[in-house]
Amino acid sequence: MSSLGQLRPLALGLAVAVLGTTLPVTGAGAAPPPAGSAPPAVTPADIHFRHDTLRPGHAREAGLLPEHVDRLPVDLAAHLRPTPEHPDHPAYAGAVVLAAKDGVIVQHAAVGSALRYAAVGPPPGLAGVELAADEQIPMRPDTIFDLASVSKLFTAIVTMQQVERGRVDLDAPVARYVPEFAAGGKAAVTVRMLLTHTSGLPSFAPLWSRYPTPAQRFAAALATPLAPGAQPGTRYVYSDLGLIALGVLVERVTGRPLAALVADGVTAPLGMTDTGYNPGPERRSRIAATEYQPYAGRGMVHGEVHDENAWSLGGVAGHAGVFATAADLAVLCQSLLNGGEYRGRRILRAETVRAMLVNHNAPLEQAYPESDRGLGFELDKHWYMTGLSSPVAFGHTGFTGTSIVIDPLSHSFVILLSNRVHPDRGWGSNNVARRAVARDLAEAMPVRPRSREAWRADPRDLATVTLTAGLRREARGGTASFLLWYDTEPRYDSARFEVSTDGGSTWAPGRMLLRHGDRRWVSDGTVTGYGGRAWWQVSVELPDRATHLRWSSSTDASSQGRGVYVDRIVAADRDGLLFHGEGGDDARLVPAGWSPARA
Repeated sequence: MSSLGQLRPLALGLAVAVLGTTLPVTGAGAAPPPAGSAPPAVTPADIHFRHDTLRPGHAREAGLLPEHVDRLPVDLAAHLRPTPEHPDHPAYAGAVVLAAKDGVIVQHAAVGSALRYAAVGPPPGLAGVELAADEQIPMRPDTIFDLASVSKLFTAIVTMQQVERGRVDLDAPVARYVPEFAAGGKAAVTVRMLLTHTSGLPSFAPLWSRYPTPAQRFAAALATPLAPGAQPGTRYVYSDLGLIALGVLVERVTGRPLAALVADGVTAPLGMTDTGYNPGPERRSRIAATEYQPYAGRGMVHGEVHDENAWSLGGVAGHAGVFATAADLAVLCQSLLNGGEYRGRRILRAETVRAMLVNHNAPLEQAYPESDRGLGFELDKHWYMTGLSSPVAFGHTGFTGTSIVIDPLSHSFVILLSNRVHPDRGWGSNNVARRAVARDLAEAMPVRPRSREAWRADPRDLATVTLTAGLRREARGGTASFLLWYDTEPRYDSARFEVSTDGGSTWAPGRMLLRHGDRRWVSDGTVTGYGGRAWWQVSVELPDRATHLRWSSSTDASSQGRGVYVDRIVAADRDGLLFHGEGGDDARLVPAGWSPARA
């Protein structure tokens, strides 16, 4: 009995006696892991849409840990000043965060200033020239923000509404609806390619400075040729130009302006009264200022769209131009978690929402690791979603410092709106703050140990941390059993199990059989990525003379998942127990960067 599927019966019996029935019975006569078994996966078909209505409430009402929810405004405020990760300038002048789970808004807070600066000094310092104190505007929870590229989601939604009505075919050439788009080798570019940024178009063109009128700028955007050597559908390039074309397309097929389509199709049905293009001057005191743009003859931009191309196109374009509050965006997020409906008003069919969350760029993932995209939505982006990530987590970011992250598996979302370009984009990105708020909400969702206390790898960047268990004596074969919970950044972060036969001098991976419910799969000792958000029962055959077991977690420089946990460690051979973590052997555990995790 030497294979993983035929564990030594005596060792198995000892472990089962200690753990009850948690160890899978895989001895002689038991079925091996099914052919083609694979790590856990999740698809849009697995999402359960709810019908929640937003309301303010306490973290515990949503099953969240209050101490982590309470950290959201603290971490938000921490980035009003330089940090080790963002050392030269604050990440933003001000920001608003809103977090919700199961329809309960557990946090909605504002920090800093909506308007603080009048201008920017010369490079290289780019020092902010502050307004007098009585001219500054504090940030408020209902401050209106320029969403920048988060606007693309509104364009995607109104496009999909036209798909539902039969006016647009996702796989039809864009030129069917906008004939002049065929210029520049684009005759084969489809609507789907624009939504997934696989058209072959370049990312950007300075329309605002090259052409004198909005009509000429739109014409130039539509006539832009494919990037040199590009073949539609074969490469991923995030493209503003593609979304500008998509905005024109929906206007052509409906005969109505994009702003009206967004108002009638999205904001009015959902009651998003503070959301739209070109906010009027009466709202200026509630709007977060953006950038000082003397090069465009604009001065400090406040109350007008920041993006130069969108501004030059009249403030309404497929790629940018929408302004909104966090509360309004919360309604949009909840409608998507509800499968396209909110308070009985439907903006999309449930099957359409699912289709928008399929990773349509999966064939390109190896060549373009950041290409994961649905129809308009970014998918599974650990660099800002962190612990809320999964293959079906979705959202978007905006250049002005905005982002939304929606986790349909936990029915939660977090919105971060900031004016990080105020007063100058050269002050840097606010990605560190984006990760902080997503991490706080993720950490508020407890991973509950199966025993009194589990072990968790400390969430450190660019580190390898280990948990080592010394056996009571050399093993005579036998098995090890433990529970494993993991959620890491795919490819870049991993968890590993190893065994030593020489007192811990050298290590070899332990081939693991993992089981949860009726699912089984086999790992060579390393796991990475989405772990199913479940405790996996793991069993490993031990080599003769095994002396130590070791669990390790390795991370890259940033962007982690929810972590790695180990619980209920037992090892036994034909002569009895080798290790029992809950039976007096806890002193044999040597944590180096691991900490106890309690219920």
